[in-house]
Amino acid sequence: MICPSCQKSETRVVDSRDDETVVRRRRECLACKHRFTTYERMEAPRLFVVKKDGRREQYNREKVLIGLRKACEKRPVSEAQFEEVVASIERELFARGETEVPTTMVGEKIMEALKDLDKVAYIRYASVYRAFRDVESFQEELSQLLKQ
Repeated sequence: MICPSCQKSETRVVDSRDDETVVRRRRECLACKHRFTTYERMEAPRLFVVKKDGRREQYNREKVLIGLRKACEKRPVSEAQFEEVVASIERELFARGETEVPTTMVGEKIMEALKDLDKVAYIRYASVYRAFRDVESFQEELSQLLKQ
């Protein structure tokens, strides 16, 4: 590991903590004694999403996070909750064992998670994801949410 301060490659691990998705390591440079943190995540197998028009793109975790953040803007949702939702969705997608999944599946999983996380964020996401054409279709989605 290269020290971000002096660029030497001689470091030692001071502390290591395992989470279910990431390993956090506290490191110290042997040359300049600078301490820094690294995060190690297991490299997942390649997963591609198939768009509605048939195009294929590599799955991008950041795009999912951006969508969640936009839906939850000015809502009481923490960054840790975003990470938990994305990790849960990724576990489900990778557990399928397939190399390609439709974007509709990813979108539905995000909506399921938002429904439990924050109802307002769910409606925000659904209004963009489902592209409501009129007030009636939006009101229908609200009615279904209220019935639950």
